[in-house]
Amino acid sequence: MELLIGIVIALAVTVFARLSGFDRDRAFYPSVTIVVAHYYLLFAVMGGQGFVPEILIMALFVGVAVAGFRTSLWLVVAALAGHGLFDFVHARLIANPGVPVWWPPFCAGFDVMAAACLAWLVRDGSAINRWRQPAS
Repeated sequence: MELLIGIVIALAVTVFARLSGFDRDRAFYPSVTIVVAHYYLLFAVMGGQGFVPEILIMALFVGVAVAGFRTSLWLVVAALAGHGLFDFVHARLIANPGVPVWWPPFCAGFDVMAAACLAWLVRDGSAINRWRQPAS
């Protein structure tokens, strides 16, 4: 059920971003990726352990999101999808007692669906053509 809820919320966020115009800015999906990457660190603070590995993993996803913003949104697609896959193995890699039991499947559903939605927008091209390239 958590997986399905994550998928539905990602679809709702995508539709909202399109209708409101928030996704007109190239920074929207990289920003979503950066926010998503910070949740496990929040849970580490709440659980009192796992800070260092969570910070390192978060920094990886933030770095890919920034690189994708600067170069190609396909990197952001990869970061979102990669974070969704990471959700499935997180508990085996990092001890973080602050993570709610329902979070990994929820986040995986959100991340993978958000990646799919962004991939559709990037592939379609018409939506991307109106996004400005960042300043050098």
